[in-house]
Amino acid sequence: MRLNEVVYTDAKPVDGYGAGFFRIGGEVYEGALLALPSGITPWGGFDDAQTLIDAAADIDVVFVGTGAEIAHIPSELRKTLEDAGLGVEVMASPTACRTYNIVLSEGRRVGLALLPV
Repeated sequence: MRLNEVVYTDAKPVDGYGAGFFRIGGEVYEGALLALPSGITPWGGFDDAQTLIDAAADIDVVFVGTGAEIAHIPSELRKTLEDAGLGVEVMASPTACRTYNIVLSEGRRVGLALLPV
Protein backbone atom coordinates (compact mmCIF):
# COMPACT_ATOMS: atom_id res chain seq x y z
CA MET A 1 0.00 0.00 0.00
CA ARG A 2 1.27 3.44 -0.87
CA LEU A 3 0.77 6.22 1.69
CA ASN A 4 0.86 9.86 0.74
CA GLU A 5 1.08 12.78 3.11
CA VAL A 6 -2.02 14.94 2.93
CA VAL A 7 -1.22 18.57 2.21
CA TYR A 8 -3.77 21.32 2.76
CA THR A 9 -3.33 24.57 0.89
CA ASP A 10 -5.02 27.59 2.48
CA ALA A 11 -7.81 26.22 4.66
CA LYS A 12 -7.26 24.32 7.90
CA PRO A 13 -8.46 20.75 8.48
CA VAL A 14 -10.49 19.57 11.45
CA ASP A 15 -8.11 17.85 13.87
CA GLY A 16 -10.70 16.68 16.38
CA TYR A 17 -13.94 17.40 18.22
CA GLY A 18 -15.63 16.69 21.50
CA ALA A 19 -18.51 17.79 23.67
CA GLY A 20 -19.08 21.41 22.65
CA PHE A 21 -15.77 22.05 20.85
CA PHE A 22 -13.85 21.54 17.63
CA ARG A 23 -10.06 21.58 17.09
CA ILE A 24 -9.21 23.04 13.70
CA GLY A 25 -5.67 23.66 12.54
CA GLY A 26 -4.42 23.04 16.07
CA GLU A 27 -6.71 25.63 17.71
CA VAL A 28 -9.75 24.90 19.86
CA TYR A 29 -13.08 26.58 19.07
CA GLU A 30 -16.18 26.27 21.22
CA GLY A 31 -19.76 26.23 20.00
CA ALA A 32 -21.17 26.38 16.49
CA LEU A 33 -18.73 27.53 13.83
CA LEU A 34 -17.99 28.01 10.16
CA ALA A 35 -14.79 26.83 8.50
CA LEU A 36 -14.39 28.78 5.29
CA PRO A 37 -11.46 29.69 3.03
CA SER A 38 -11.48 33.10 4.74
CA GLY A 39 -11.04 31.51 8.18
CA ILE A 40 -12.88 30.11 11.17
CA THR A 41 -15.77 32.17 12.57
CA PRO A 42 -18.63 31.61 15.02
CA TRP A 43 -21.91 30.58 13.42
CA GLY A 44 -25.40 31.51 14.57
CA GLY A 45 -26.80 28.12 13.59
CA PHE A 46 -29.72 27.53 11.27
CA ASP A 47 -30.87 31.15 11.62
CA ASP A 48 -27.56 32.47 10.21
CA ALA A 49 -27.66 31.91 6.45
CA GLN A 50 -26.12 35.27 5.58
CA THR A 51 -22.59 34.33 6.63
CA LEU A 52 -22.71 31.36 4.27
CA ILE A 53 -24.23 33.41 1.47
CA ASP A 54 -21.39 35.93 1.86
CA ALA A 55 -18.92 33.05 1.32
CA ALA A 56 -20.73 31.71 -1.77
CA ALA A 57 -18.20 33.32 -4.13
CA ASP A 58 -15.39 31.31 -2.51
CA ILE A 59 -17.02 27.88 -2.11
CA ASP A 60 -19.08 25.50 -4.21
CA VAL A 61 -20.49 23.28 -1.48
CA VAL A 62 -21.07 23.54 2.24
CA PHE A 63 -21.19 20.54 4.56
CA VAL A 64 -23.65 21.19 7.37
CA GLY A 65 -22.97 19.21 10.54
CA THR A 66 -26.15 18.94 12.60
CA GLY A 67 -24.58 17.77 15.87
CA ALA A 68 -24.18 14.24 17.16
CA GLU A 69 -26.97 12.90 14.95
CA ILE A 70 -28.04 13.70 11.42
CA ALA A 71 -31.12 15.90 11.28
CA HIS A 72 -32.98 17.88 8.64
CA ILE A 73 -32.08 21.52 8.31
CA PRO A 74 -34.92 24.01 7.91
CA SER A 75 -36.20 23.94 4.34
CA GLU A 76 -35.98 27.74 4.17
CA LEU A 77 -32.25 27.61 5.00
CA ARG A 78 -31.61 24.98 2.32
CA LYS A 79 -33.56 26.95 -0.28
CA THR A 80 -31.75 30.19 0.60
CA LEU A 81 -28.33 28.55 0.27
CA GLU A 82 -29.19 26.73 -2.94
CA ASP A 83 -30.64 29.94 -4.44
CA ALA A 84 -27.27 31.56 -3.68
CA GLY A 85 -25.58 28.86 -5.77
CA LEU A 86 -24.27 26.69 -2.94
CA GLY A 87 -24.49 22.94 -2.87
CA VAL A 88 -25.70 21.81 0.56
CA GLU A 89 -24.84 18.43 2.08
CA VAL A 90 -26.30 17.67 5.51
CA MET A 91 -24.81 15.08 7.85
CA ALA A 92 -23.91 14.54 11.50
CA SER A 93 -21.05 16.80 12.62
CA PRO A 94 -18.46 13.98 12.99
CA THR A 95 -19.19 12.81 9.44
CA ALA A 96 -19.15 16.38 8.16
CA CYS A 97 -15.68 16.89 9.69
CA ARG A 98 -14.27 13.78 8.03
CA THR A 99 -15.86 14.53 4.67
CA TYR A 100 -14.65 18.14 4.81
CA ASN A 101 -11.07 17.02 5.43
CA ILE A 102 -11.14 14.61 2.49
CA VAL A 103 -12.64 17.12 0.05
CA LEU A 104 -10.36 19.88 1.35
CA SER A 105 -7.31 17.69 0.75
CA GLU A 106 -8.41 17.40 -2.89
CA GLY A 107 -8.09 21.18 -3.21
CA ARG A 108 -11.82 21.72 -3.69
CA ARG A 109 -13.74 24.87 -2.77
CA VAL A 110 -15.61 23.71 0.32
CA GLY A 111 -17.05 25.17 3.50
CA LEU A 112 -18.12 23.63 6.76
CA ALA A 113 -20.96 24.73 9.05
CA LEU A 114 -20.95 22.85 12.35
CA LEU A 115 -23.20 22.49 15.35
CA PRO A 116 -21.33 20.96 18.29
CA VAL A 117 -21.74 17.34 19.35
